[in-house]
Amino acid sequence: QVQLVESGGGLVQPGGSLRLSCAASGSIFTFKPMGWYRQAPGKEREFVAFISPGGSTTNYADSVRGRFTIYRENAKNSGYLQMNSLKPEDTAVYYCNLYPNHWGKGTLVTVSS
Repeated sequence: QVQLVESGGGLVQPGGSLRLSCAASGSIFTFKPMGWYRQAPGKEREFVAFISPGGSTTNYADSVRGRFTIYRENAKNSGYLQMNSLKPEDTAVYYCNLYPNHWGKGTLVTVSS
């Protein structure tokens, strides 16, 4: 059974930065693609970023490309989302996903002055 625990969310001013972390239990992390998704109040969950098992392939939603960076440290069973130049519209609960259907409980990011 895989468990994913996100951390690193919080309140940040527009233009600021945060780094989200996703810690995974179990032994399959290294072999699975992972991603970050987010859900803003009143909206559906949406894709944010993807990374392949070895880390060589990444993909981003258009809304975050150039501002967010996804990476992983398989030796630590951990994945990360570095978020820079944050905007109020980035406010959401951010979820870690391990392909295909393992999810964390989320961490709240609030971008506000």
